[in-house]
Amino acid sequence: MSGVVSTWRAGRLEPREGCDLHPARIAVADSWLVDDGRALAIDLHRERFLGALPPAFESLDPAGFWDAALRSIGREGARFPRVEARWAAASARAAPGEWRPQLLLRERPAPELRRAIRLWTHPGPDPRTEPRTKGPDLEALLRLRTAAQAAGTEEAVILEPDGAVADGSTTCLVWWLGDALAIPDPDIPRVDSVTLRSLAGLATALGVEVLPDRRGPEELDGLEVWALNALHGPRIVTGWVDGPATAEQPGRLEAWRRRLSALRKPLPLG
Repeated sequence: MSGVVSTWRAGRLEPREGCDLHPARIAVADSWLVDDGRALAIDLHRERFLGALPPAFESLDPAGFWDAALRSIGREGARFPRVEARWAAASARAAPGEWRPQLLLRERPAPELRRAIRLWTHPGPDPRTEPRTKGPDLEALLRLRTAAQAAGTEEAVILEPDGAVADGSTTCLVWWLGDALAIPDPDIPRVDSVTLRSLAGLATALGVEVLPDRRGPEELDGLEVWALNALHGPRIVTGWVDGPATAEQPGRLEAWRRRLSALRKPLPLG
């Protein structure tokens, strides 16, 4: 996914030339869909990104960086920008203790958006080192997603030691228990999904029961399962390799996708 990369330096975003020449490690990252200048719950993305930053990044004025990033994102078409807080080396031989904090914006075109997804259960231990923070484990999760693609699917599912569904490599999973929306138990370590928070808040406002739940894949047989993320929104799970046979209630997914889309607001200009 190509795009323009800008570095935050001295209170302004400066386009970078070429690729990264020195090692870097992501501390925090965030991304969201911008469709013709409108985005869902951008304040929640801001809260999650700024709230997860290590203290060393405060000297870079991360709030100013965030505001500048929003101003610079194009308002036409579908875009999928990503902001990053990174530890970057000044040279190829720099020791980790010499790495410095850096803020980046990657403005990328959005890939094709989809309504359905197929899953594959990761058979090994959880590879995440910081499961509640988006960023540090992106490379490990990308390897999981690559393994899922090799298995003929789009997404890997991570399980808890007791077999309960924890998270997806790029998604959060929810399921329907009749007319109630079941969400992962809050004790399960995972990234605080903005799309899940938006969906659960909308459900509560509409009088739909939201139930914290803890289940393994085999207990999802016959249920409608959704995979959520900020790019695609909710997607229906239509297949699960060596997993449960999931279901779909006609019209439900489309209705909730429309409701979430109606909550999108224009990005702030100032």
